[in-house]
Amino acid sequence: MKRLKVLLDFIKLIIAEKISFYRNVIAKLTDNATFPTPDVSLADAKTSVDKLEASYIASKDGSHTAIAMLHANEAATDELFRTLAAYVERMAGGDESKILSAGFHVSKQPTSFQKPDLAVLDGPNSGSVKLVAKAVDKAGSYIWQMVKGTLPADEKGWITLGYTTQANNEMDGLEVAAIYYFRVAAITPDGTTDFCSPVMKVVV
Repeated sequence: MKRLKVLLDFIKLIIAEKISFYRNVIAKLTDNATFPTPDVSLADAKTSVDKLEASYIASKDGSHTAIAMLHANEAATDELFRTLAAYVERMAGGDESKILSAGFHVSKQPTSFQKPDLAVLDGPNSGSVKLVAKAVDKAGSYIWQMVKGTLPADEKGWITLGYTTQANNEMDGLEVAAIYYFRVAAITPDGTTDFCSPVMKVVV
């Protein structure tokens, strides 16, 4: 049987969700007898999340300096919580309930594929992005969608960018310093998969 591990899925969350997730982990680890001496102090973790939240709010004015600070704070906070996740995994010893008590998600035994993972990278030119999804077995094509600014209230708010036969795509002509969300679904002989969780990208 596969040993259960702490998932690092929080790295892929959009920043607003990531902040909420990190605050929940801090709350769950506080006074948790299973995890008495975290490798990162919870005070340092809280300070890092506070900085991330402040820079996230400041970045909404679109300035390059604020966006650069947001990226730096996100990377620093992600690294702290990777360290905390490794500590929780070490102390939990594969015990699902212990991992969950720390606020992290836990790996499951292998299951059939549900959603494609998606990475949104800087493109070769200013105002462009590269979209790279995890290939889905037997997928004939992929549907790419985008929205600018904020997540829509319903499905009608998404703009379909097009279809590709490969699990990657490239977009250009996007507004620099604007926030975009992207998602992808695969078309297979068994039907179309669910769209993956939206991935946020500040275009540079």
